[in-house]
Amino acid sequence: MLDAVRNAFRLPDLRRKLLTTLGILIAYRLAAHIPLPGVNREVLDEIFRSTDQNVLLSLLNFFSGGALAQFSVMAMGVYPYITASIIMQLLQPIVPQLEALTKEGDQGRQVLNRYTHYLTIPLAILQAIGQSTLLSRPFGGGSQAVLTNWGFSGEALLPTLTIIISMTAGTMLAMWMGEMLTEQGIGNGVSLIIFAGIVASVPNQIRLLFQQGIAQLVVFTLITIFTVALIVWVQEGQRRIPVQYGKRVRTMRGNRLVMMGGQSTYVPMRVNTAGMIPLIFAQSLLILPNTLASYFILRDDWVGRVANFFYTTLSPQAFLYWLAYFLLTVAFTYFYTDVMFRQQNLPETLQKQGGFIPGIRPGPRTEAFLNNILSKITLVGALFLGLVAVLPYLAGSIFGIGGDSTNTLIISSTGLLIVVGVVLDTMKQIEAQLMMRNYEGFIR
Repeated sequence: MLDAVRNAFRLPDLRRKLLTTLGILIAYRLAAHIPLPGVNREVLDEIFRSTDQNVLLSLLNFFSGGALAQFSVMAMGVYPYITASIIMQLLQPIVPQLEALTKEGDQGRQVLNRYTHYLTIPLAILQAIGQSTLLSRPFGGGSQAVLTNWGFSGEALLPTLTIIISMTAGTMLAMWMGEMLTEQGIGNGVSLIIFAGIVASVPNQIRLLFQQGIAQLVVFTLITIFTVALIVWVQEGQRRIPVQYGKRVRTMRGNRLVMMGGQSTYVPMRVNTAGMIPLIFAQSLLILPNTLASYFILRDDWVGRVANFFYTTLSPQAFLYWLAYFLLTVAFTYFYTDVMFRQQNLPETLQKQGGFIPGIRPGPRTEAFLNNILSKITLVGALFLGLVAVLPYLAGSIFGIGGDSTNTLIISSTGLLIVVGVVLDTMKQIEAQLMMRNYEGFIR
């Protein structure tokens, strides 16, 4: 592996990609420490130092990579952009114009990306308002809030607008950094941004867990090792569908016909085709209504009561939250896998290239056969991702870590899946670059 790293840095273009990736990630982490104005730092530090934190705040802080604990311009990370991507994915089968854009190749994808960018802005504004409103209320029976000068009237209007605009600009900057990583660096940019945030928040989570006792730290370590091994095993699992290519007449050589083709190969169908995307989708959808509810939770009318209902029901302290998390993860796994499979258009591609599955007629029969295989192996992948999603709740219940404590969040198998998935994907991309230049990669 060390030889592969040295070989990677010997190649100028690959070295540039690696240094660009590292540089953008460092710039993102530095931006995550740029504070917003009008924040009571003592109250903020007290909230996130406490072992009995607000669970929603801790969850948002975990996926922002600790930026919310600093209440910086990057306090929302890229999650408004992810939520916008979810909405656009859901609208494509419903809106014919959007579905037509998906069939227009690169130009259509650029238009869809532009629509996603436009949708990110209002979603970022709403999430900024929700998070700031949540921090404008006293926590833990205290008399002070993190934001003491928050409101949309009087002298508080200008500081409020400053915070909203700054947080929205931070999200757009993080989104731009993610796209630059994808284009100029190695790996998926948005996934790397989330990866950097999760890894950066781990030391503080370990500190909080250590305060609860050595036993919980040992339990966390064992569960982490087991979860990582299980994730790698499932991520690399696949079913190989044999494919035979028929012989074709290519040219004449003298009085002979030259036959080409006829080779056998296979199509790998992964158990977890969707990767960690369903978990990110489900997490974003669960965060959004809770964040919106926090904005109306202080009202005394029926709107406030409805907001309180959603805020309590979809809190990570509640069983319904984890049930919804499991069901959404399973549903998004099937949805995203189907979207990916349709984009590949494998049956038509095989037929055009003269390939066929032995014993299966090309065309509709092949499509039905592959869909049947896909639904079966996706069930395993969906249940696995659902189990990964609720593992913190199960660990808290079984080992008595405390279902309402943020210390269960450090056992976040969601975060581990993202980290392991990003590491594996990045290593494979580096390996592919090395193999093209006749170097051995990481895995070989």
